[in-house]
Parts: sequence; C-alpha cells; structure tokens
Amino acid sequence: MTNSWVNWAGDQRCAPARLAAPRDPAELAGELARATTAGHRVRAVGSGHSFTDTCLTDGLLLDLSRMNRVLEVDRDTGLARVQAGMTLAALNEQLDKHGLAFPNLGDIDAQTIAGATATGTHGTGAELPNLSAQLHTVELMTADGRTVELSADSGSEAWRAARVSVGALGVVTAFTLRLVPSFVLEGVERPVPVEEVLSDLDSYVDGNEHFEFYMFAHSPIAMTKRNNRVDLPPAPRHKLVDWFADIAVSNHVSDALCRLARRRPAVIPPVQRAAAYAFSYRRQVDRSYRVFTSPRLFRFTEMEYAIPREHSAEAIREIKETAKRFDTPMPIEVRWVAGDDAFLSPAGGRATCYIAVHQYEGMAHEPFFRACEAVFDRYDGRPHWGKRHYQTAETLRPRYPDWDRFAAVRRHYDPDGRFANDYLDRVLGPVSASAPE
Repeated sequence: MTNSWVNWAGDQRCAPARLAAPRDPAELAGELARATTAGHRVRAVGSGHSFTDTCLTDGLLLDLSRMNRVLEVDRDTGLARVQAGMTLAALNEQLDKHGLAFPNLGDIDAQTIAGATATGTHGTGAELPNLSAQLHTVELMTADGRTVELSADSGSEAWRAARVSVGALGVVTAFTLRLVPSFVLEGVERPVPVEEVLSDLDSYVDGNEHFEFYMFAHSPIAMTKRNNRVDLPPAPRHKLVDWFADIAVSNHVSDALCRLARRRPAVIPPVQRAAAYAFSYRRQVDRSYRVFTSPRLFRFTEMEYAIPREHSAEAIREIKETAKRFDTPMPIEVRWVAGDDAFLSPAGGRATCYIAVHQYEGMAHEPFFRACEAVFDRYDGRPHWGKRHYQTAETLRPRYPDWDRFAAVRRHYDPDGRFANDYLDRVLGPVSASAPE
C-alpha cells in the first residue's frame, strides 16, 4: 500500500511510516507488535469523514476497512455483533434484512461505526442520545495485542470512557449494538421563517421525534425537517426522483452555486435567499435509514458545537448574525439530542443543541470558524470531536465534569501513549501529563 493518506474533505493528509489494512485481529496484533518494536505511534482510520487531524500520524496508520462484517445478529434481543470497519451505509442495509435498525442516525452514512461512535456522532431527537449510546459492548485491542471486552457490566469507568474515546484507548475491533425493530419514517421538509421556529422552539423540538433545520445567514427562512414514525408501508420514491432530489439538486446544483459564490462572493446573499425556498419542499415515507441519510458529494469543511439546550434560540441568532460578516455560501445546521453519560460525549450530562457551520472547499474557513467558536465558548460549548475547532486540553477540561476520570482510564489502557498523535496531545494532553493536578 502507498504510504500516503488524505481525508474525505481533502484538507487533512499525512505520510505514515506504514499504512496497513489488517483483515482480522491476528493481523492487527502483528501490526501493533511491529509498531512497538519500531517505536511508532499508532492511529486507526475509518472512512476519513473527520475534518480534524485526529487520524494523522507519521507512525502506523491502520485502515480497518477490511474488518467490515456483521458477525452475529439476534433479532429477538435486538443485539448485533459487527466489526469496527463497517460503514453505516453497509450496516444499515444488512440490519434491515434482519428487521433491525438504529433508533436514530445522522444525515451522512459514509462513516464507519467505529469512527462515528468514537467521535460522538449524532442525529437529532430530543429524547434520543448520540450513536454511541447504542453500544452494548466494545471490543478493544491494546498496544500489546491484548483484547478486552468492555460493557456496563465490566466496569463503569472503562465503559463510560470507551463509548466516545477519540481512539485514545486502543484499537476498537468490534461492537455489540443494541438496536430496535425496523420502522418507517415520514420525513417532511418545508420552509418556515426562522423567527417563527425560534419563538416556539420547544413545540418543534418536543413535538416531533426528530426535528432539525438548516438556515442561511442572509435568508429569513429556515429549511425545516421533521421525521416521525408512521404505521405505513415504505413508499420509496422512483429512482429518477431520488436522483433529481438528492444528486442533481442537493449536490450538483448546490456545488455549482458554491463555486459561483467562491468566484463572486457578492452573489451569496441573493443565492441564499432563493435557495432557502427552492430546496425545502419534500415528503418521503420510507425505511428509517433511507429517510435519515442523504449523500454528500461535494467537498466542504465543518465546525459543530454542542451547547446546553436552554441556550438554543439565543445562540442560533448569534451564529446567524456572525455568519453575515463572512463570505460563506453554505448553510448552518441545527439539531437536538438527549444527554448521555459517556465521559467525553459533547452531550454528556445535559440536553443538547448542536449547531454546525460549514465552509466550501477553497474558501477561507478559519476567520469564520474562530468567530463562531467565540460565540460557542460563551455558551459553554463542547466541540464535536470529528469536526474543526481550536480548543486545547486546557480549555476543554473545565467543560467536561468527568475529564480526569477519562484520563485515568486512558493511562490504564495506553500508559505509553502508543495511540496518541499531535491532535490528541493538543486536545486531551499527553498521557504522561494527563494526571489530575
């Protein structure tokens, strides 16, 4: 294999000393032994959909895409054993054949199950936590090739650390997932004035199983999406209709408009005002995973923060006003999730509003993202672990009540910092320096 790697967005790249794609745990253990002998640090990579430098290394980079099978399914209990390198897209299809589904998903399914859970990836739903809450067990391989199975029964500390670990404890090789019977969703998208949504926000968020919206800086319209379970048979749209909505309009037309905006920023306000209406009328009744997710074909980079739900409306207004000061053609995305108890979950211990800002490829993102981050900081924001931010261990530690408990678990499973890199040194601190003061 070539010794170069680049992420999906094309803006994070590295040249590891070795890039390996083990087929099974035995091959993985051998790679870890060689890395230890060579003194190389180790990172594992899924599908590369993180926007940060979380996977970069000059040591051993492990591509887990060949460890991508469903190992066992028990429909009666709703438990399924899967390997860590399986993408959500492939996993959703396989689970549906067994009559099972995730209760909630994000809007992109290209990530591996390991990458999605390790970074705290989420969907939307006031009563539903992030994807890592569906983990029943986590199989972890440490630097010495030892495999451990972590669960709520094996010890609360390790379990709460392992569900959202940013790859800092070892290489996750498999999971047992806790799933629900397959279900059908009705997805309804329509434009609603932003202020109308914000003035009655709780009724939108609590009145739907899944509610989210997009908005543009220069448009008064929110592009709302409500997904709710229905007792109807799936009614998949014709393939041509799907292609037109998801590929032609949402990707190719959006990409063309963003390219135009990159060349001529003056067109951004009128384009956004038109787009808020043009892209918002849609109804879909289908299997849940088909309604939750949609393809993303053009390149961008992203920042997303989790803030306490009670600050939703004021923070959304501030981010919208902040975005007006910068040339960015892309929308702002807003979602809600329930709290959970994973030590490093951005939604840990609190009902949460997620706000995401984006920038199109080739356009300056840092001034815009830093201005947004200053807003998120005022609301005790915690960054999504797979998306751009400028925090450090020093600034993050006060935002996570269980920070030191995670650090203790990390020292136990990776005392030599074998699974660290510059990103983890920056955002979690070096293992040797992670002891509480």
